[in-house]
Amino acid sequence: MHPVKKGAITHTTGQAYATLRRSLTRLQFTQIETNIHDHGIGEWRSISFITDARIVKEDSTGRLLSVELEMGDWLVKAIENKNVLTLHRAYFQLRKPLERRLYELARKHCGKQDVWRIGLDKLQLKTGSISTSKEFKRLVKAICKADEDQSHMPDYRFRLLHDILEITPKPEFLDVYGDQSTTSLSEIVRLSAAAYESAREAAPSWDVYFLEQEWRMWMSEAPRNADAAFVGFCRKWYERKGNAS
Repeated sequence: MHPVKKGAITHTTGQAYATLRRSLTRLQFTQIETNIHDHGIGEWRSISFITDARIVKEDSTGRLLSVELEMGDWLVKAIENKNVLTLHRAYFQLRKPLERRLYELARKHCGKQDVWRIGLDKLQLKTGSISTSKEFKRLVKAICKADEDQSHMPDYRFRLLHDILEITPKPEFLDVYGDQSTTSLSEIVRLSAAAYESAREAAPSWDVYFLEQEWRMWMSEAPRNADAAFVGFCRKWYERKGNAS
């Protein structure tokens, strides 16, 4: 666990204290849930942003002295390895959940590439939509049409080509991010298809994409041989934890 450095609190109204407590409670109980299936085995995992929150006050005056937060290893490693994606401010103004999800997928999968395409069937799985295929296509088509007319989707353009969604970065997005000299480990370290097959043999019953995520958060620098390093990580993981349960 990694504690956050304490800091003095200068604004000390009763309403501010109550708002802070509610915010910390919401943050601590915010969960990231994963539901991974592989080879007939399912694994559910729930992760918190922070594991502990502490407020220190003076007994005599009730004045708030400091706040201390404790973050889990996964979040600290993700930040250190630059595996955290930034979001455009306009993302928070998108009114439809599907619009926000499409933007999230664009940031993750398209990034700074010239173009990223995905079939609607696979896209529906990634969004978690429970609509019919016909209704899902209508919803995506409406978003693409609105973006074409009003350009309200931030950073990316969305076009529906039959049953394929095409996503391309907007020029202003590339102006900001295209020439950055810093590159995350996720962009530097690439794995071959053979590495995933070897990983499945090294850690049977474990989802290799879940293990890849754990591996990327664990490493602090790019390995010389990414495939061998990943397979070795999976093998040690299986030796420590055995079959997924």
